[in-house]
Order: sequence, then structure tokens, then C-alpha cells
Amino acid sequence: MAISLQKGQRVDLTKGNPSLSKILVGLGWDPVKQKSSGGLLAGLFGGGGGVDIDCDASVILLGDNDKLRSNKDVIYFGNLKSGDGSIQHTGDNLTGDGDGDDEQILIDLSRIPSHIHKLVFVVNIYDCVKRKQHFGMIQNAFIRIVNSNNHQELIHFNLTENYDGKTSLVAGEIYRHGQDWKFAAVGNGTQAASLSDIVRSYS
Repeated sequence: MAISLQKGQRVDLTKGNPSLSKILVGLGWDPVKQKSSGGLLAGLFGGGGGVDIDCDASVILLGDNDKLRSNKDVIYFGNLKSGDGSIQHTGDNLTGDGDGDDEQILIDLSRIPSHIHKLVFVVNIYDCVKRKQHFGMIQNAFIRIVNSNNHQELIHFNLTENYDGKTSLVAGEIYRHGQDWKFAAVGNGTQAASLSDIVRSYS
């Protein structure tokens, strides 16, 4: 049974499960359903919720002092695989509709280079400024970790805060603790307008 975390909690991933290596990190969200007040025409012309909200999940690989060493260490829809093959993004979901994970990142902990100390999982809204969109328009956001070998969900963290006006979320972190890996439930919203803005904060 998965461990459900609250914001700020940390939990061991590999200490009690030393054979754990291949994991799936799933991130999900749903657009808030808006009620149309303008009848049929409003529904046709965007009054019933407007443009789809395109959220993008990414993982930023950090080295010493939580610093990004290279832009190649940002895994997202434009760079789906780390150079060493330890991390692979399965691709972009443009709408967030449907149940379950909206985007998934496959990780082999045993293959992550020793100079990488932390993986930061972020979600941002594509073109949020132009589209005037923010995370107050998103509900049911979560991050979860699954054992890829047996498909058992290990950790689940629901991001339940009010993120009104926030345009990016730091959902969680996987980080080294001695010889082991741990997970931290972060759940912080920021006003970074793009992935490059988020990345810049770690440079």
C-alpha cells in the first residue's frame, strides 16, 4: 500500500528496499470544470472553459550545492532522455484530461551518475502569460512513485494547496542521503513564467 504524504514530509525510498532501482514517477492534474453562463454560443466560443491548459512535467538534475551543471540535465518534452539513459520522459500530454498520470518519467536510480545529487520534479503551464492561465485553474494535482518491476505504488502526494496565481509547481524531490535515495513532498507554487525561468533559479 502506498504511503500518502503531506507537504514537507520526507520518506526513504531505497533504505528499506535496497533492490529498488527502476521507478516510474507519475504526475497528474485536471482542469477545473467551469460552468458556462452564456448558453450554447458561450460554449462554442470559449465561455465554457476556454483554451485547454497545457501543463508540462519536467525533472531538473542537480549537482553539488543544488546547482544545475548543464542544460542537458533538464529532462522535459524537448529533451526526453538523459545522456546516460538513466532518466526518460515518456512524452507530452497537451490537455490533462482523463484519469491517472498525465505525464510519466522513468528512472533507473542505479544508473544516475554520482555527481547528480537531487532530482527536482516541476510542472509548469505552457505559454501561461499569453494564455492568462495559472494553477488556480487546475485541480487534483499529484505526484506518485511506482516500483516499475511490480507496478506497486510506493508513494502518493496530493498537491491540495490553493495555487491561485501560481504558474509553476515544484511537486517533489528525489535526493541522495548517504548511499540511499529519499523523496521529499515539496508542493511549492512559484510565479516562474516558463521552464527556462524555473531552470534559471538553479543556475
